[in-house]
Amino acid sequence: MCRHLAYVGPPVPLGRLLVEPAHALYRQSWAPRRQRYGTVNADGFGVGWYAKDDPVPARYRRAGPIWADQSFADLARVVRTGALLAAVRDATLAGADAEAAAAPFAAGPWLFSHNGAVAGWPGSLAPLAGSLPREELLSLEARNDSALVWALVLHRLRAADAGEPHPRADARALADTVLEVAAASPGSRLNLLLTDGESITATVWGDTLWYLTRPGGGTVVASEPYDDDPHWQEVPDRTLLAASGTDVLLTPIEDPRDDAPVPAAIAASVSVKEPRT
Repeated sequence: MCRHLAYVGPPVPLGRLLVEPAHALYRQSWAPRRQRYGTVNADGFGVGWYAKDDPVPARYRRAGPIWADQSFADLARVVRTGALLAAVRDATLAGADAEAAAAPFAAGPWLFSHNGAVAGWPGSLAPLAGSLPREELLSLEARNDSALVWALVLHRLRAADAGEPHPRADARALADTVLEVAAASPGSRLNLLLTDGESITATVWGDTLWYLTRPGGGTVVASEPYDDDPHWQEVPDRTLLAASGTDVLLTPIEDPRDDAPVPAAIAASVSVKEPRT
């Protein structure tokens, strides 16, 4: 369980998105408004962001609650970026991995977060863990469900990079991982969030997700709205979201085990070519 947020668009201070809004991620750490599971996200936090002309993101993560970090608000006030991913954490199970268990996880140009929980962890995913190359399994940052889900996603991303280029490789990696984990562990909640600094890809599977196209440009994807702007749009359950700074595409994730098809109305493309006034 956690709350997370990603942004791509014109450069802004981290605090403009994470601290200043009335119901920002900072406040969601102790007073989320739409969290279905858990009440306080005090088991760690993290933010990853991209500097100009550097494809590899920087990260700042801590094991404790975001409100207890006296340096974070000051850091967020002055650091500017055109892309970020941040999360506050409510641990599924107590663990000893400290900040290593806090999102965002990272590899190469990617940042990743998981909002939810894998049912029956860890036994339910033992067969999937065994399918990973040993080196990747031994390289897990933490011993929790989110870290293993990230390893499964990353394995697919790397395989796509090594093969023929595919314009929606990120989306396919997330959707295929969600279906694989859901099949192995029914009842799991698998809201995944991924960015490479240029785009955002996310899944909605058992928890909340919203997006906002900002008046000055840029797209925010978040577990819940950080303010009361009426332009926030909720994403339906079992949906894949792909977003740039100007466009949002929603596509149903169709579980082959389901008898009933996902309503076609869920699939929608929302393009914002001009800033709102």
